[in-house]
Formats: sequence, C-alpha cells, structure tokens
Amino acid sequence: MGRHVAGDMPEIDRIVDETIGAVGAEVDAMRIPRLWGIVLGGGYGRGEGGAIGGGLSNDLDFYVVAEEGAGSADLAAIDAALKPVSEKWTAKLGVDVDFCTAKTPWRIRHDENRLMIQELLHGYFDVAGERGETMFASVKRLDPGELPWIEAARLLMNRGAGLLLAGDRLRAGEGVKGFVARNINKAVLGAGDARLIARGAYRWRAVDRAEALGDALYSKAVEWKFRPADVPVCDIAAARVAWTAALDEVLGADGAEGAFSRRTVYNAARWIVRRGTIGDLRTFGRDPVARVLAAMRGAVAEGAPFAASLKKDWIQFN
Repeated sequence: MGRHVAGDMPEIDRIVDETIGAVGAEVDAMRIPRLWGIVLGGGYGRGEGGAIGGGLSNDLDFYVVAEEGAGSADLAAIDAALKPVSEKWTAKLGVDVDFCTAKTPWRIRHDENRLMIQELLHGYFDVAGERGETMFASVKRLDPGELPWIEAARLLMNRGAGLLLAGDRLRAGEGVKGFVARNINKAVLGAGDARLIARGAYRWRAVDRAEALGDALYSKAVEWKFRPADVPVCDIAAARVAWTAALDEVLGADGAEGAFSRRTVYNAARWIVRRGTIGDLRTFGRDPVARVLAAMRGAVAEGAPFAASLKKDWIQFN
C-alpha cells in the first residue's frame, strides 16, 4: 500500500490506493487513442494529502500524458474521454477528481522549469498506461535552488487570484469554509513557497519548507492542509498581509528587476495577441505575469473586488 496522506492513516491511504486501481482499470479498458499514460500527482502523489472525517480533504490530481506527436484534435479527444471518469469519481469521493489537460512529452519538456512539473517529478504514482519513469525519462529534474524567479511570481499571481475570489464570496455572504477557507490557506502557503523560491531555498516537502521558513502562520497553514477539521483557518486579512509581504520580497529577488523593468517586443506581442489590447502603458512590454501582479497588488492589499478585466488577465497568463 502506498503512503498518500501526511501522518499515519492507513485507512485513508487505502482509499487512495483503491481509487488509483479502479480508475486505472477503467481508463485502460477504454483504450483511448494516443493516450500514453496517467499518473497521480499533487498532495496524494507526494504523500502529503489531507484527511477529514475518515475521507479525503484535498483534490485528486491526475496528470495525463499523450503520445509524442499527438495533435490538438487527439489531445481534445483524450480530455473529452476522461471527463465522464472525472465526474463519476468526483461524485463518489466528494472531492474534485481532476485530470489535467493532456500534454505531449514535448510540452512537458518545454515546461520542465515550471514548479508544477518539478513537483510532479518528485512524487507521483502510476495509474494507467505507461509508467511515469518511462514517460518522464527525458525531463530534467531540477535542484530546488534552480527554480526560476518567474515561478515565484506565477505562484503569487495564482494565489492572489484565489484571495480575490475568496474575498468576493465573503462579501456575498459565504462563510469561511469550503472554497473560501481553501483559498485563504493556499494563499498563505503560496506566499511562503514564493519567498523560498526567490531565495533559492525551496524544499520539496511542506514540512521542510515550514522548517526553512520558521514562520508560524505558514506552519499553521500546513497543519490545516493536512487536517482541516482540527486547525482553524487563518483570517483573510492576515493572508493578505502575508501575500503582499511575499510579493515585495519576490520583487526584490534576483531575476525580478529584469522582468519588471525590461520591455521587449516579444512580451508586448504576447500580451496583445492573447488579450487583444495594449493594456496599461506603465507596464507595456514587460513580462505578462509581472503586469498582472502589478495590477493585482493593490487589489489584494486593499481587499478590493476581483475586477473583470484583472480576472481576464489572470486567466490568460496563469
């Protein structure tokens, strides 16, 4: 039996193992054209999943790899075939069972500097098709200190969006539970993770990151992630302060100055092609993630609503 959950909880590990086996058998029986293999990543793939009330508390994240050379129509067909499997198991387990958009090995190699890919390489379980050690053999494994600055910025952009979405739901009368609680907690974790990436001191395991940071708020967020029923989630105002402080540190890190001050035709073209507009002239030509963060900073710090234009920018460049 694999270790999927933080701490000694064999009954929860068994649930994940049984799910992996059943999903794998179901997918293998479908014989989806151009599908190479599927692995379970995320917290349960790294042995850092959470538990609540005898069940799972986090999403199950399955990563889908298509055969080399698969075209856009092939990838779309794989995604469509897996959608009913996702819906079935989401309903059965009571947590989101997500299959990422199918990617070819070339695409994974192209994104090998991304935190998401490196986290996957450092913890997964084989589910269906080819084994991960074969599918990921050509993907470079980075040391934590090799993660690029832009990954800290991208992480802050996504966690900042989560805070804005959580704030909108609170204003609509939703309590600090479910979606709101998860995004407050993830913002605290993301802020700490971004600081470590910017310092070249990231660690692959959450408990090691907590030790490296020595930050009480982050350590509490890690505890909440593992056992959300036992630890109160922090206040959204504290999460906003942590996020803003992390952004200030990341902006002062090596690699940040060029991304925020250097203007290139390539970056300008990326923005115009995807957004169909020039946008704020004060940040025109800079890396799109840097542009979104510049606009997001004030909104998060002030607890402002998530403006439609900012949300569109985030969706385009996350």
